[in-house]
Amino acid sequence: MTDSATEPQATMDLSLFKVPQGFRGRPSWVVQLWWIVQSLLIHTTPQFMYGWRRFLWRLFGAKIGDHVMIRPSARVTYPWKVSVGDNSWIGDRAELYSLGPIDIGSNAVVSQDSYLCAATHDHEKPDFPLVAKAIHIEDQVWIAAGCFIAPGVTIGRGAILGARSVALRDIPPAAIYAGHPAKLLKMRTEQG
Repeated sequence: MTDSATEPQATMDLSLFKVPQGFRGRPSWVVQLWWIVQSLLIHTTPQFMYGWRRFLWRLFGAKIGDHVMIRPSARVTYPWKVSVGDNSWIGDRAELYSLGPIDIGSNAVVSQDSYLCAATHDHEKPDFPLVAKAIHIEDQVWIAAGCFIAPGVTIGRGAILGARSVALRDIPPAAIYAGHPAKLLKMRTEQG
């Protein structure tokens, strides 16, 4: 038998967790329909069908610019919380975990296997509530393969985040960062 006075205080009770009212931004049937469409009508498409994938993302509320290349295996949780500027690329198996807004600028690359996580949990509350925090990927940014972008991070215009890096804080414009956590390597030089 244990003495309750010596037992640690519970810090999380997940039986108390609830998704906040309106957090998804659409009714649950729309969310489920999107997940079906993504599985059956997007992931099964040949690579060259970029226009079809742009159409379906737009149909579900994403703001997608001209000539955006979305690979068939890229995933987005809630497309209505995503915007992607002209000429940008979303790579194979890239995950846009858009519980909060994700804004990707023009001429930007989110490479394969990268994970943009636009929400977290408040670990100081026992019900572990969701907290949405927008991610901003500005114009001409390259997120290299396998990167993680934390909730609330902005990657400045023209910056590069090296492969397998973790961005836990904002990255300034034209900077090249890499590592876990990402650290400044050098500044990017402008091309004429």
